[in-house]
Amino acid sequence: MNIRLLLFFYLFLAQSLAFGQTLISGKVLDEKNQALPGVNVFIKGSFDGASTNAQGEFQFETSEEGIQLLVFSMMGFKSLEQVVTLESSTLEIQPIVLAEEFNELNTVTISAGAMEASDEKKSVILRPLDIVTTPSAMGDIMGAFQTLPGTSTVGNDGRLFVRGGDASEVGIYIDGLRVGNAYGTTAGNVPTRTRFNPNLFKGTFFSTGGYSAEYGQALSSALALNTKDLSRRSQGDLSIMSIGGGYSHTLANENQSLTASANYFNLAPYQQLIKQEIDFDLAPYGWDLELAAQKKTGKNGLLKVMARTESGGMNLWSPLPGTDRRVMVSLINDYSYAQANWRTTLNKGWSIFTGASISKNLDKLGFDSLQIERRNDLAHFKASAIKDFSDRFSAKFGVEHFLHPYSEKLVKQGWVRDFKDQETYLFTEWDYYFTKAFVLRGGLRAGTSSVAEEQWVDPRISLAYQLPKQGQISLAAGRFHQLPMDNFRVLNTNLQNSESKHLLLNYLLSKEGITFRAEAFYKSYDNLVTFEGSLENPVSLKNQGEGFAKGLDFFFRDRQTFKNTDYWVTYSFVDSKRQFNQYQTQVQPSFAPKHNLSVVVKHFIVPLKSQLGASFAFNDGYTYTDPNLDNSEMSSKTKSFQNLSLSWSYLPKPNLIIHLACTNVLGRDNVFGYSFSPKANTEGIFESIPQGQVAPRFLFLGIFLTLSKDKNANQLNNL
Repeated sequence: MNIRLLLFFYLFLAQSLAFGQTLISGKVLDEKNQALPGVNVFIKGSFDGASTNAQGEFQFETSEEGIQLLVFSMMGFKSLEQVVTLESSTLEIQPIVLAEEFNELNTVTISAGAMEASDEKKSVILRPLDIVTTPSAMGDIMGAFQTLPGTSTVGNDGRLFVRGGDASEVGIYIDGLRVGNAYGTTAGNVPTRTRFNPNLFKGTFFSTGGYSAEYGQALSSALALNTKDLSRRSQGDLSIMSIGGGYSHTLANENQSLTASANYFNLAPYQQLIKQEIDFDLAPYGWDLELAAQKKTGKNGLLKVMARTESGGMNLWSPLPGTDRRVMVSLINDYSYAQANWRTTLNKGWSIFTGASISKNLDKLGFDSLQIERRNDLAHFKASAIKDFSDRFSAKFGVEHFLHPYSEKLVKQGWVRDFKDQETYLFTEWDYYFTKAFVLRGGLRAGTSSVAEEQWVDPRISLAYQLPKQGQISLAAGRFHQLPMDNFRVLNTNLQNSESKHLLLNYLLSKEGITFRAEAFYKSYDNLVTFEGSLENPVSLKNQGEGFAKGLDFFFRDRQTFKNTDYWVTYSFVDSKRQFNQYQTQVQPSFAPKHNLSVVVKHFIVPLKSQLGASFAFNDGYTYTDPNLDNSEMSSKTKSFQNLSLSWSYLPKPNLIIHLACTNVLGRDNVFGYSFSPKANTEGIFESIPQGQVAPRFLFLGIFLTLSKDKNANQLNNL
């Protein structure tokens, strides 16, 4: 009897289970109606499911009943959930189409004219650490970027010159806000540096042309510096250098951080040891105080505040060509910069940014008995929003306003000339991914100037296509406007914008440890400022100049072929001609050498806890006008520029770094041009003085000590 009961219940349950099973089948395709193998298909909240075969087909049985969610999931595609009703023995699903998932890791990025220096992007050209370890850079941001394609080294200037453009044609931004007077003011033939410490920044975006509609007022390029988010730890950093020293202290927790620093430099002791080619009456000196704070706001917001103040100067004797006379050139510079910005993400795909910055610059200049005060201030207010309509389509909208007063004063005479400009801009930019391999970006930027009484609109477009095997190609084109330099506008406030059109074609190959980049470009110039007289005393200023710049550049970086070795090679060819300033014809500017080569090598020796570095820079020389010759303007050229720099970084302890570097190790006598006397001597010759280097070499020794509870912490951890 018991056996009969057991058999009865077994047969009853088996029949119940059989009738309760549902066979689910179907097929999964991609957006091109191609079968998708390997898609996971399952009932949400259960263990019932299967994977598609080579034909994209699937089938499985489930005992679930009623209304359920059927999930389709595969890496690289957006997951899909479909409501199904399980009430019969079979259920055939209509063909399912999965859409590709778009993100920074699997989509093509626009690389035409664009170079990243960060640890976050797959198309990185330089990393933050490279800025402080490139031997020729001496810790200067611009010194590191001068090893990149499209740039030219002008050894007696120090600023960034890009593809035939003057350094004033590069717009510099910190966290999206424009920086006024980003370089330290200098005198005579002494090269300048950027004012800001590279340790402030987590990454840099450098565009050699065709840049985003978010930026403007730059005929050549945009350089966007992005400051660090929350600091990782509390620590102190002490630096003792051959030219001065400084201390920085950071307090940090999970929600906020604060860094305060102070630095002082004075080249007088150094110049007493190293022979100088320039006769300094007072060696360059300076000090700075800096504060940077970050704080999380809400779930997704971050507030950043930064402030900096500094002062410095120098006095030097400048010889006058054709005479035995020298004049005293003096400089005192006071500078302050402050900014605050806040960004956050909102619901429904919105993210917003607001920020404001102010730059205040005062130069007290002396040339013999002439005393000049020059004030140049800039206030920038900006707000922008990004809307992600989908993972394929996003748009950016923004508005910004500038207040820009400028004045020059002859102190003894009490004469003042000035202007106060207000500029307003609207910009928008739209990205659309047709596929993961093809993206299109279009942008518009509109501006107006109260002083120039001018309005303008700049259209810009970029696209990128991922090649089937490796690498990608990008194309960028656009129009760019820039108001003339302040020292010209104060003489003629009716001057209008100069204009440039860019066209760039780029190829980028980036794989594990190897980066290769090649780019061809063409730029046209219109409405450049021309004048009569000299650069020191221009008259009859007009927007009548024009010109072009064309060429190509190559970049190759290898971090894997040789063990513990990282090197990159850059070559740029630039053919630039422009009628500008006092020139009556189109000439090759002195700041635009045709051939530019840069090689950087860094090798880490593990047993010695040392990194050895070498960098070599070359160009074919700088053009100048020789009044002793009867041929055309700017037809003479200096000998080639060559600079071999070496460095050694020693880490005896994790928190201690000793860095030694020397530029122009071979002592090459580089000349950047000549100053000619305004009148010929009795023999009919215009005498000249070469514009050369401050010293044959520059030697730097620095000791950097980090004080922290974490004994492995050092300054490099911040980069």
